[in-house]
Amino acid sequence: MDLDLAQVRAFLATADRLHFGQAAEQLAVSQQALSKRIARLESGLGVQLFLRGGHAVELTEAGRRFLEPARRTLAQADRAVAAARHVDRPLRIDFWGHLFAPMRTLRPVVDHLTGTGPAVETGPGRDLPGVLDALGRAATDVGFGRVHRLGNTAQDSAYTHRLVRLEPVDVVVGAGHRLAGRSEVRPEDLRSSVLWCPAALERLDFYRHFAEHFGIPAASGPANLGVDHFLEQVAADPARCALVPAGMDLPDRAARIRCIPLVDPTPLYAWSLMWRASDTHPGVEQLLRAFADVGGRSRWLEYRPGRDWLPEADVQDYCSAPAAPGGTRP
Repeated sequence: MDLDLAQVRAFLATADRLHFGQAAEQLAVSQQALSKRIARLESGLGVQLFLRGGHAVELTEAGRRFLEPARRTLAQADRAVAAARHVDRPLRIDFWGHLFAPMRTLRPVVDHLTGTGPAVETGPGRDLPGVLDALGRAATDVGFGRVHRLGNTAQDSAYTHRLVRLEPVDVVVGAGHRLAGRSEVRPEDLRSSVLWCPAALERLDFYRHFAEHFGIPAASGPANLGVDHFLEQVAADPARCALVPAGMDLPDRAARIRCIPLVDPTPLYAWSLMWRASDTHPGVEQLLRAFADVGGRSRWLEYRPGRDWLPEADVQDYCSAPAAPGGTRP
C-alpha cells in the first residue's frame, strides 16, 4: 500500500500523546477527523494500531512495531520537502524553559559557531512536549532546555539527549518579603513562603522536585503572561518566592524585587540538548563540540555533591555526560 502521510502524522501524534483529544489539538483538526485518519490507516494496513478503552489509549503490538519506521518515514518526507525548498539548510534549534532565560546559554555557543560551523536558526518552543513534537515532525533539528521523562517509553527512546550545562539558581522575592534583606538563603528557609509557579506544578518538573524535596508549598496564577507579569505577581505578595537563574539581570525591577543566592545546597538547573536518534542533522556534532568548548571554559558542568542539589534524574544524566574541563564527578 502507499502510505498517506497525513494518516501517519495522525498516528504518531496519538502514539506520542496517548490521548486522542490532545493529538487532535496538536494537529489542529477535530477529534473525529483524527479518528477517521487512524481508522483508514488501520484498514489499509490490515492491523489494529491502538487499543481504545474509555479514556485510555494504548499501542497494540502492531502499533509498537510500526512506530519507529513510521517516525523515520515521516521525518524523511519532511526533510525531502525541506531539501527541495532550501540549500544548505540551517541547523534549527527550538528552546524552552523561558523563565530560566535559555538564550543566555545559547547565545555564546551560537557566536562560537559563527564562521566555523553550520548556520543556526533559533526559535522558542512552548515546552518539552511541544519541542518533542517538532522534532518528530522534523520541523526542528535540536531541542534545548531541561529534559525529563514524560512517561512514554516509545517517545523517550526516539530521541537522544546530552547534558550541557548546570546553572545555579537564585530565589527571587518581593521587597516586602521577610528574607529580602538576606545576602544568601538556604532552600529550607523558604518553607514558610509560597513557591510561586508560572504554570501548574505538575507541568514544571524542576519546580515540582524542588518543592517536594525541600518541603515548600507551591501555588500558581490563573495564566502565564510572560516573565515580567510573573515577577510582578511575585512582588505583589510578601509571602511569595520564585526560582530564576543566578545573576539574572533585573535592573528595571530593583526597587520591588530582590534576587538572592541559594546555598547549602545550591540548586542547579540542568540544560540539555535533545535530537532525533535517527536522521540527525550533520550540524549536531559541531553544536555538541561548541557546547563542550564554551562550557569547558566557563565550567558549565561543575557539580559539588553535598553543596549543590540536583533532582535524581539529573544526577544520573550528569554521571553519564562526557567529562569536560572544569567538571567534576561525584
